Amino acid sequence: MTEPEVIVVGAGPAGLSAATELARAGRRVVVLEREAEAGGVPRHCGHSPYGMREFKRVMSGPAYAARLRDTALAAGATIRTGTTVTALLPGGRVEVTSDQGPEMLAAPVVLLAMGVRETSRAARLIGGEKPGGVMNTAALQGLVYLNGQSPFRRPVVLGTELVAFSALLTCRHAGIKPAAMVEPGPRVTAWSAARWLPRLMGVPLYLQSDIAAIRGRSRVEAVVLHTPNGEVEIEADGVIVTGGFRPESALLRTSHLGVDPQGGGPVIDAWGRLADPAYFAAGNLLRGVETAGWCWAEGRRTAHAILSALEGRLPAPGGARLTVAHPALRLAVPQVLGPASDAPHDRLQIRLTRAVKGRLRLTQGDRVLVEARIDALPERRLSLPLPPTLSDAEVRLELEETR
Repeated sequence: MTEPEVIVVGAGPAGLSAATELARAGRRVVVLEREAEAGGVPRHCGHSPYGMREFKRVMSGPAYAARLRDTALAAGATIRTGTTVTALLPGGRVEVTSDQGPEMLAAPVVLLAMGVRETSRAARLIGGEKPGGVMNTAALQGLVYLNGQSPFRRPVVLGTELVAFSALLTCRHAGIKPAAMVEPGPRVTAWSAARWLPRLMGVPLYLQSDIAAIRGRSRVEAVVLHTPNGEVEIEADGVIVTGGFRPESALLRTSHLGVDPQGGGPVIDAWGRLADPAYFAAGNLLRGVETAGWCWAEGRRTAHAILSALEGRLPAPGGARLTVAHPALRLAVPQVLGPASDAPHDRLQIRLTRAVKGRLRLTQGDRVLVEARIDALPERRLSLPLPPTLSDAEVRLELEETR
């Protein structure tokens, strides 16, 4: 193809939906994906449901990923797999490497859609030996659905975010019977109905518990839990460390773009635009975790913002910088607030670090812009409407807790 007008980094739901919209609008789009196939996380998820919002049918993860890829290709987008972006440079220049060697690509706009990663065992400070058989959900699903392997028979599952129940379904598919499911908090992080899945599978659920140590040399042999009733040792041959999603922001941290200290992703305005206006971002890179359908829809909306940017129709960069003023507030996106009519982000997206009851307030000086009562758990989807007009003075997101 000739020089691209848009480079998309990441071929998950957000990146592929954006590429499809841009290509349908007649723009030259190249998608860069480091894996051997496009499709992102759903490619590893053999269970359903995917696709209801996007394609009006229930699909498995691999079928959904293939449909996203084929739709983008049919629209005219170019997808380069096995291509890793190694640096983001000012003005829409990106360094990449592939089996053809290193090269430099450039475009008027670069869309970042690199997605997320799960928090590792090391980052969770889990002690004990370091045997084989400890992995995250993505590694498990890759082994089961892509390689047809069953890496263990009786693992312990750490975490109860939605992805942990995806891990249970993957285990069931492979004939694996988990020995236990462990949650450090007082209740399941996912919706309450999800707690029935381990019960139906006969998997003991330990709440207010955590993994204290992993025993074993070449393979996991046992897992020691801290529980409210003291230490419990469980015979197991593996550990699945799930959730704790964080944006895949390594490229941002070594670039001129930087990251948001609360959420760990890029700092964006309501249009999805970064400090360097050649760069936009969409999908789970912004927040840690959302559904594939949500990311797909956000990718489409961001594509329309990119089209406006290419046509010179976006407002000038700038606006009021948002300050998050409470430790229980883990995320607030966008972080730069200004004129946002028809923007991809017309609401402030919020996540919590723990269960909270109280009132959220968006303030500017002595003025309360928006206020709402909340009673929510971590990783729940929370939002506040963004005011239609703002000065450039600091805006604060505040939380007043109630008992």
